[in-house]
Amino acid sequence: MNVRTICLAILYDGEATGYEIRKLSVEGEYSYFIDASFGSIYPALAKLEVDGLVTSRVEVQEGKPAKKIYAITQSGRTEFINSMFEKLGEDEFRSEFLLFLRFASELPASMVEQRLNERLAQVCTVLEDFDRMAKEHTHPGDAWVIKYGRTCMQAAHDYIRAHKGELIALARPDTGTAAAAE
Repeated sequence: MNVRTICLAILYDGEATGYEIRKLSVEGEYSYFIDASFGSIYPALAKLEVDGLVTSRVEVQEGKPAKKIYAITQSGRTEFINSMFEKLGEDEFRSEFLLFLRFASELPASMVEQRLNERLAQVCTVLEDFDRMAKEHTHPGDAWVIKYGRTCMQAAHDYIRAHKGELIALARPDTGTAAAAE
């Protein structure tokens, strides 16, 4: 899947501005599906419009710049559904957190504990987001995806809580500075 597909997916549910599409795909509910950068969304929307898969209209706002609102066409709906038949790519998972943890034995114990606690707090925030989304989205497909995502994040939370002591024990004793670890 690509940025073009994520734009069609968002518009499948209703009209949206480029800003709203960007927000949903970069930091919102659709950010869990594919990586869509800010710089790739507007060119994708322009190409979708040229291809007749979306339309746009300009809405004038009092005291604000006009905004361009995109809507999916019937051809766009068909194209989106057809794209679901394509072979799915592998899930991508990259994590600076895991890289940090890989070298926990080279770092001060207090830093390792701090990073683990920071991650627990982040995971709790994501779990709260899933709970919020579960209340807002009642479509059976949405509900399944939200439960799946929440289950994965809950497992991460539970694993970190249950095993963080093991990683902290591998870390170096605190000496006051990072340079002292060398």
